[in-house]
Amino acid sequence: MVMPAGASPILLVMLLCQVAPSKQDPAPVQLRLAGPRGPAGEGRLEVLYQGRWGTVCDDGFDFHVATVACRQLGYTAAITWTHSATYGQGEGPIWLDNVRCGGSESSLAECVHNGWGTSDCHHGEDAGVVCSGQRLPGGSPQAISSDHLGEQVPGLSLEEVRLKPILARAKLSMPVMEGAVEVKHNGHWRQVCNAGWTRNNSRVVCGMLGFPQEKHLDTRFYQKLWNKKLKDPNSNLKTLSQKNSFWVHRVRCRGTEPHLSRCPTEVSPPAPRQHACPRGMHAIVSCLPGPAFQKGTGKGRSKTPPGKALPVRLRAGTHTGEGRVEVLRHGQWGTVCDKQWDLAAASVVCRQLGYGTAKQALLGAQMGQGLGPIHMSEVRCTGHERSLGECHFQDAEQSGCRHEADAAVRCHIPNMDFKSQVRLAGGRSPDEGVVEVLVPVQGQLQWGAVCGAQWGLNEAMVVCRQLGLGFASHALQETWYWAGSPDASQVVMSGVRCAGTELALQQCQRHGPIHCPSGGGRFSAGVTCTAHAPDLVMNAQLVQETAYLEDRPLELLYCAHEERCLSRSADHMQWPYGHRRLLRFSSQIHNLGRADFRPRMGRHAWTWHQCHRHFHSIEVFTHYDLLTLNGSKVAEGHKASFCLEDTSCPEGLQRRFACANFGEQGVSVGCWDTYRHDIDCQWIDITDVPPGSYTFQVVVNPKHEVAESDFSNNVMRCQCKYDGQRVWMHGCHTSDAYGADVVNDLERRERLANNLV
Repeated sequence: MVMPAGASPILLVMLLCQVAPSKQDPAPVQLRLAGPRGPAGEGRLEVLYQGRWGTVCDDGFDFHVATVACRQLGYTAAITWTHSATYGQGEGPIWLDNVRCGGSESSLAECVHNGWGTSDCHHGEDAGVVCSGQRLPGGSPQAISSDHLGEQVPGLSLEEVRLKPILARAKLSMPVMEGAVEVKHNGHWRQVCNAGWTRNNSRVVCGMLGFPQEKHLDTRFYQKLWNKKLKDPNSNLKTLSQKNSFWVHRVRCRGTEPHLSRCPTEVSPPAPRQHACPRGMHAIVSCLPGPAFQKGTGKGRSKTPPGKALPVRLRAGTHTGEGRVEVLRHGQWGTVCDKQWDLAAASVVCRQLGYGTAKQALLGAQMGQGLGPIHMSEVRCTGHERSLGECHFQDAEQSGCRHEADAAVRCHIPNMDFKSQVRLAGGRSPDEGVVEVLVPVQGQLQWGAVCGAQWGLNEAMVVCRQLGLGFASHALQETWYWAGSPDASQVVMSGVRCAGTELALQQCQRHGPIHCPSGGGRFSAGVTCTAHAPDLVMNAQLVQETAYLEDRPLELLYCAHEERCLSRSADHMQWPYGHRRLLRFSSQIHNLGRADFRPRMGRHAWTWHQCHRHFHSIEVFTHYDLLTLNGSKVAEGHKASFCLEDTSCPEGLQRRFACANFGEQGVSVGCWDTYRHDIDCQWIDITDVPPGSYTFQVVVNPKHEVAESDFSNNVMRCQCKYDGQRVWMHGCHTSDAYGADVVNDLERRERLANNLV
């Protein structure tokens, strides 16, 4: 720095202090979100500085820092932030550490930090953010991903597509399944000329709108309506149709494209002054909805086509039509490796499930990692296949795939307008509140409350999905602190019972005449929604490998008896003389979801058990049952979660929950909690059980105290043979691991072997 002539030493000191303040000089930086993500607006936070991308350490990171980062990325607000490389470990330098923001800064570079590149962190401490889905007006988010997030449809010249209903029945239909094709080009809607329009074009349009198939349509009636409209002096159609800006001249699709923008398109005719649609009219398309979107349904499932069909399903998705792809092969459900996974293969999956084409083909286990076999790798589809099994693929055993590379999809789904039929009121954020529904009352649509009696997580899950808010974290039967809308104080729905798979609350069973003894008001139903949820799954193979019998002296079972871990007959024994026969086993519970599994109650509410000298954060975490082959219970046990922790995590993830020193309890995403066979209550007391064949069953999170993205895999069953001295476990599987045919066959053979019909 050049010192001005005549400047005093004091002035020089003041200038030097300005050059090197604790709040760093703002440098031009760019942000992006990287790593496995869910919806747009979340991921590992990365910074571009001096031409290199680097990460931000989670030391000192807080909500204020996340707010500044999200605003700089073009979003209105931050929802939360993550630590310990939740979105995977980054590469390159760690540019920022101990970042401290006030929350009003316009750039992360304006916040206080250690200095660019000054950090004592490693990439296991990379910070991430979750921003609101709403963009700032005029904002241009720089959420560019360096990781291969899957192939996304580029919005080239044709940005959107819609069907404009012409006939009265089509206008009343929801979703709109038939009408004139309109596409958005450079921000303006245009109609497409029907000259050269093919069924392949219709297939692509229907796929974009969330429909698996197009329908053959006789357009002669539409032609008559068009001609009549042209002759109508009160219609401006004739004037508009003479303008080329009204038309898209020609579209030529093969039928395999996931988006109309992938089709060769001529917006204007090739010759100057040539009319875009001289003797034609607008193209008309009719689509067939999938079973779940047909009128009067909501729980339907797509029928699997014959031939080489492999049933498929989606798991762990936040919204309808998205999730990790799982395939039923050789009677067992397994995942698909993301090698060569693309939009063509993803679209085959989406159509097979009754959705449209794929919006995204996601790589790198972005919808969580599966547990079990990986069935397929290097899947190559043409796009015309009716089932993923018709595509070419390799067995995953030959490709060396791991669950870190599980493929996932996001599908186009029809616009059912369900979101406008439910709302949340009175909550502190848009994700919570009193549930209010729009239903017909005496022939008029009316907003009203839902009776809180019998309201549970299944019903709350449907509401959150209907609103596009993901999963339910809480279902409230009383809403004392939330004031509902004044125009919705009347209870209009009671006795609601949902399976949890419905697309809207209006599709669930409910009372005919309203019956709500509590009268609504503060006893109205409420929900809290979350974008991501945990998903606990038991490692069935470990149970099978570790099961054994132990005759344990009563003198060593006082604490277990106090915690009700023994059968009732133990109450009548001559303590401390005698023993109990225990069926012991180890359990390993994986969190395959996209959020940490945490106890519902905070540490202040945990229960202290003096005998074992530990806290119970969930009073009943697992149920252990021994059932006859007819389903009758002959012995039971339970396990309180005295220590929910990350026993181990896969490479690249760090343990974050540990019970030592009254620490925080939980199971991190991707990690697992192991209960060894030799700890108290890790058993079923079978002292009173006669020899025979049984079903051994474990239910995780049996009371649904903590919300999960999928409860269907919380049950694990084994076939169990007990001869009075030894025990054999075989065929252990989670409840959703095998196809129904395999499970039924196993049970049938076991029953026949024991002369049970």
